Amino acid sequence: MSRRALRRLRGELRGQALPEAGEAAAEEEEDEEEEEKQQQLPAGPGQDGASARRRKPRQEPAGRVANLFELITSVDPEGEPGSIEERDDSRLQEEGHTGNKEEAELGCLENGRGKDGEEVDRLNKTAISSNKSRKKKKKKKNKKNAAGEAPCPPDENDDAEDIESILERLESTTGPWCQNEGRVIADSRPLLYVEHRNLNPETELKRYFGARAVLGDQRPRQRQRPHLRSTWLTVPKSAWPRHSKTGLSMRLLESKRGAQHFAFEHHREYQQGQFKFLDAVESMDPNNLVLLLQVNPYHVDSLLQLSDVCRMQEDQEMARDLVERALYTLECAFHPMFSLTSGTCRLDYRRPENRAFCLALFKHMVFLEKRGCPRTALEFCKLILSLDPENDPLCVLLVVDLLSLRAKEYAFLIRMFQEWESHRNLSQLPNFAFSVPLAYFFLSQQDDISEAEASRAHEEASSLLRQALVMFPSVLMPLLDLCSVQPDATVASHSFFGPNAQLSSPPALNQLVALYLGRTHSLWKDPAVIAWLETNVHEVLRMVDAHNPALEEAEQKRKVRYQSAPRNIYRHVILSEIREATAALPPEVTSQPIMGFDPLPPLDSIVSYTRPERADRPSNESTLSLFFRSLLPNFNLQGEVGAAGAEEPGAGQDLNQGVNRLMAAMRDMLANIQFQEPPRDDNPEGDGGEWD
Repeated sequence: MSRRALRRLRGELRGQALPEAGEAAAEEEEDEEEEEKQQQLPAGPGQDGASARRRKPRQEPAGRVANLFELITSVDPEGEPGSIEERDDSRLQEEGHTGNKEEAELGCLENGRGKDGEEVDRLNKTAISSNKSRKKKKKKKNKKNAAGEAPCPPDENDDAEDIESILERLESTTGPWCQNEGRVIADSRPLLYVEHRNLNPETELKRYFGARAVLGDQRPRQRQRPHLRSTWLTVPKSAWPRHSKTGLSMRLLESKRGAQHFAFEHHREYQQGQFKFLDAVESMDPNNLVLLLQVNPYHVDSLLQLSDVCRMQEDQEMARDLVERALYTLECAFHPMFSLTSGTCRLDYRRPENRAFCLALFKHMVFLEKRGCPRTALEFCKLILSLDPENDPLCVLLVVDLLSLRAKEYAFLIRMFQEWESHRNLSQLPNFAFSVPLAYFFLSQQDDISEAEASRAHEEASSLLRQALVMFPSVLMPLLDLCSVQPDATVASHSFFGPNAQLSSPPALNQLVALYLGRTHSLWKDPAVIAWLETNVHEVLRMVDAHNPALEEAEQKRKVRYQSAPRNIYRHVILSEIREATAALPPEVTSQPIMGFDPLPPLDSIVSYTRPERADRPSNESTLSLFFRSLLPNFNLQGEVGAAGAEEPGAGQDLNQGVNRLMAAMRDMLANIQFQEPPRDDNPEGDGGEWD
């Protein structure tokens, strides 16, 4: 290191070094005295003063740094004004003595060498003092931030040390702004926006019971699934079979109007499994489905059909596991551009390959609602609706209100009603007509809103409830009956809510009312809700007695709009399994076979491949031929008949071969027959023994 750099460093650190009392000052004085004595001693032959001094190296105390370059970077640049003046003076002195540069260097060489240890001590002490000053400054900054003062911009050399304090200041100053911005973003999102974290039921269960009660011993198990990939819809289980290529994939059909239309595809091997599945369904034997899943453990339709069988046998855990495995298979086949959260990906229900995904989502949603996870079930409901919001093939609009109320997502239900009422006429559905005012009422009972907002919400709830009672008077009496509430004499004796209201309603409307009451009657059992309902019922009776024209208009709407229900409502009723609604299905629906893997397929289905036709069986077979066919399904005694009815060449030879096979089968059967010998009596006399 050059002498000029040392002089500059010494001049810069003069004003920054703080005086230290005690042992540090005494130590410095002793070091200076020793250095002066060593300078006065004569040097030996061949030795100069510097080499003599090197023989006795000084032992530096712990914590000191011998590298001067490290101390240069660690010095705090925030010096006092005095240090700046001294620095300028030193620079002026150096400029004034440029003419005597060589003499200055020769004269100061020994002094500089003799003061190397002193420079090290001073630098070490300066570093310690600068560290103490940094701590004091940091404490002062934290006190200022706690007092609410504006944060000062950090210095360039203190970025690494003040990073924590900077982050704390940013969090304290921008916290409320970030929260407000998050609310704005949440409101500006699409209505059917889906969040990944809400698709996991464990997230909701942790909110209710805590992570320790939900997870338990599941964390080490999750690490032992090297053959299962992580997915959003379900959590793969280690007990599931190894997932391999199933022959199921997804492709992008087109992109129009800001939406991407996708479709699942069945490859050749998957089509062969689908044909075997249809044969197993026609056999009406669940064991055939089990055998098929042993060969192909991730065949989606087989998993869904066997799930229905397990549910009928009260094995809910196995039924839910099979549905989750089906969802896992379908998600593994997703297209890279298919997004669950964007709300712009579409699947056409008219394609048979897409129906399994919609049905698996619906059944999983039902299991989640029964499990006590309404928030997660609501997220899956939004996902189903986003796949085809225009047609709604599974009619999830009939259940989204229930899930919103149970999840306490009142704002979402109100927003959907406000945005979709103009083009979907949601008020003409009994579930929306009664659930939206109930959401307004629950919203008015919350404590985190002002009195003015609560008053407006209560008035809106009462207004909408009166409109619902005028439009659907047949809802009141069954609702009170399910809530175990006895109506007063005025309501019970009035003809508007009497039995005539139910008898005059169309069958399609009665089916919707039965579906709504079977699901949501428990939400009306709150005493505050019953009192609010009673008040509005009396208001409606006053309107009836005053012959309000709105009553006749509502009656005309009921007669015109509810003649027959569309096919998607029937499909929803079949999947929901609400007893009152299922009993009201028309005969044209109940008379046709209904398969659990594809209930009521659309009449305008888009078929990509067809099942090969079976060989026609002769209709004039004898009883003996049918008997042998039951023993040997491939047996054909009379030969195959052509499409035109004429015998094909070689039919007689086939007949002889069939007879020969029959005789061989008979010989094998007779050879394998064994008659069991009757048990021998060890006591031939019969009555000589005693009964045990």
